[in-house]
Amino acid sequence: MNEVLSAYGFSANTSLTPHGNGLINRTWLVRSDKGTYILQQLNRHVFARPQLIADNIEMVGRYLAAHYPTTIFPRPVRSLAGQTLVDADDKSHYRLYPYIENSVSVDLADTPRQAFEAARQFGGFTRMLSDFPAERLHETLPDFHDLSLRCRSFSESLQNGSAQRINKAAPLIDYLQSQNRIVAQYESILVDPGFKRRVTHHDTKISNVLFDKQGNGICVIDLDTVMPGYFISDVGDMFRTYLSPVTEEEQDIDRIQIRQEYFEAIVKGYLLEMHEVLTPAEKEAFVYAGEFMLYMQAIRFLTDYLNNDIYYGRRYEDHNFVRARNQTTLLQRFQQRSPLFRKIAAAISGQF
Repeated sequence: MNEVLSAYGFSANTSLTPHGNGLINRTWLVRSDKGTYILQQLNRHVFARPQLIADNIEMVGRYLAAHYPTTIFPRPVRSLAGQTLVDADDKSHYRLYPYIENSVSVDLADTPRQAFEAARQFGGFTRMLSDFPAERLHETLPDFHDLSLRCRSFSESLQNGSAQRINKAAPLIDYLQSQNRIVAQYESILVDPGFKRRVTHHDTKISNVLFDKQGNGICVIDLDTVMPGYFISDVGDMFRTYLSPVTEEEQDIDRIQIRQEYFEAIVKGYLLEMHEVLTPAEKEAFVYAGEFMLYMQAIRFLTDYLNNDIYYGRRYEDHNFVRARNQTTLLQRFQQRSPLFRKIAAAISGQF
């Protein structure tokens, strides 16, 4: 780490403390006589071409600085050599961010207000970039939210995966295979001119929003997956991760719930920023966004389980089976509420 710290001109009395609960990159809080910063080591196994991330952040940062100069957008600090990425001897890549004082983050949405503020931040991010040519951005994780590709991988796992695990997961497999209309609707979106490719965050869990001490949203963070995409990715992932009081790791399916007031908060927060940007076709697909992301994550977990946990790994024998069952249960309970949710979303949209 001394090599990395020296690249930024930090003195010997600089302290590093592990920071946050991220699963992909390693993060430290840096305290020095120059101030307080956030240092990150990028996961080179997930992000094989980190320069693409750096390029995207730089392009978005320049655009926001020119068009929305008062917006808080964390941009990497340049090293003494003028670089936004520092390469270390172990072939790792590091970057440094200024620390936003008096900011806090949360791991789970505990109140509807938090859900509203987070949705407003993600909606505002896409709105401000609505005139930015999204096609200029690199795809840092190609095919990340390509549901058709995920379904093909799922089908291959049914042909080549563990026979014992396929047998155990038979009820989940049968249900997920019965949901082909979700895939068909996604594929129709790809050719529908009413759906726009936009600058999309792609990882809208609530821990990727900073709040102030009064609970107001400050900005979005963790920009590694910012790339061209559809709004259903961002809205769907908020539904997937905010609506239930428990995470995708929960084993007790009785604790998996759909909280209506959080749904309403997400719709209000996102549309407060995006109501003039979204097309009528996109607004009509607001509830579908939840099905899209829940279904995709369920088949991704189940695919990995059938393939003997080669992608997500596991902490215990049936870890990915539990995750897949969790997301499938959440999908089923979301679908039960979908007729009501469509009415709620339409009513909220009509208020703008």
